[in-house]
Amino acid sequence: MAQRKKYVLIGTGGRAEFFYGALALHYRETSELTAFCDINGTRMAYANKLLKDKYNHPEVRTYRADQFEEMIREERPDAVIITTVDRTHHRYMIQAMELGCDVVTEKPMTVDENKLQEILDAVKRTGRKVRVTFNYRYAPHHTKARELIMDGAIGRVNSIHFEWLLNTQHGADYFRRWHRDKRNSGGLLVHKSTHHFDLVNFWIGSEPKSVFAYGDLMFYGRENAESRGVTEFYERATGNPLAKDDPFALHLDDNEHLKAMYLDAEHEDGYRRDQSVFGDGISIEDTMGVLVKYKSGAILTYSLNAYLPWEGYRIAFNGTKGRLEMTIVEKSYVNSGGDKAQEGAVEGISITIYPMFDAPYTVKVEEGEGGHGGGDPVLLNDVFGEPVPDKFNRAADHRDGAMSILTGIAANRSIRTGLPVQVSDLVKF
Repeated sequence: MAQRKKYVLIGTGGRAEFFYGALALHYRETSELTAFCDINGTRMAYANKLLKDKYNHPEVRTYRADQFEEMIREERPDAVIITTVDRTHHRYMIQAMELGCDVVTEKPMTVDENKLQEILDAVKRTGRKVRVTFNYRYAPHHTKARELIMDGAIGRVNSIHFEWLLNTQHGADYFRRWHRDKRNSGGLLVHKSTHHFDLVNFWIGSEPKSVFAYGDLMFYGRENAESRGVTEFYERATGNPLAKDDPFALHLDDNEHLKAMYLDAEHEDGYRRDQSVFGDGISIEDTMGVLVKYKSGAILTYSLNAYLPWEGYRIAFNGTKGRLEMTIVEKSYVNSGGDKAQEGAVEGISITIYPMFDAPYTVKVEEGEGGHGGGDPVLLNDVFGEPVPDKFNRAADHRDGAMSILTGIAANRSIRTGLPVQVSDLVKF
């Protein structure tokens, strides 16, 4: 058997356990985790506690964020796993590559075109590999949609209508956390929609050419709440009587995991995980519409709303030989607030083909176990285990990561300027 690959991880917040838990539980024969890095020592100590108590894995060495280069020189990893705040991804990616490491990064790869250009230049300069962990590609129903389109079930795809719904539990969660500041996340059109735009690229085998968008904060935020007659406000929910009966509130002391990861770690970095979604200082949109023209000629109309009664999406592909419709209902969740397998878990799937001159028929999909509709375990094996041949090419590299966020980055620019944006004007490959 080949020598085990060595990994270190920076950013031990809510998404990190997805990776280090898998390494500790399922991939000890192929992979080795040797160190954590973070700005917060309390959070790293809790991650080590989970490693030992939950996964029966030895604790790993810890390094502060300003010791990142020291960690790489001492640990000599093959790859660095990056699960920090989105706006810092590029910094650690570039440092890791320049120090001779490959990169496994959580989506989105970064938040704007300038940081993206720095990453692309570093890949070209160093020759290192970047993997972007698009777990949605690996969900059986998403793979099935790609297969149907590849096999010509509806002919050439000319247009796509895509509506994604985030509900008042999951959708609201982006407005409690660091994501609410657009400088940190790029807004939902980058942080969340990177999944959706990547799926479209993946499904139709093309890349975005031009983008036009509208977007605004129309539900969350203090001003919107005031316009609906709300008169009582608070900054954070935990321990606040005003938040007791607020269905949008997150009480960190009610969840042992969130308390240990965030509330108990606040004294080090001041980060509050339970901010009011109706507070001031929110700079991201909650209501968005995007129009995209692809290199293939296809046209996408896309809608994202973050305050709806159910979670999931509806999509329709219109082709030269018919139409493919898909409706997916997902379980609601709060990031790191429960079982990882519940993140993006599917409650209902409907895939229907409408041939141009024949009767419609339903396509059955056998769902796998695990988060994101069964996609998580397949992705993790592809990254940390022994990958198998994949005719769908689901493994995403730096170009895939770039093309997914360039749609959102272009949409953000269009919202600011009121003008259409040519994707080729944003970065050079």
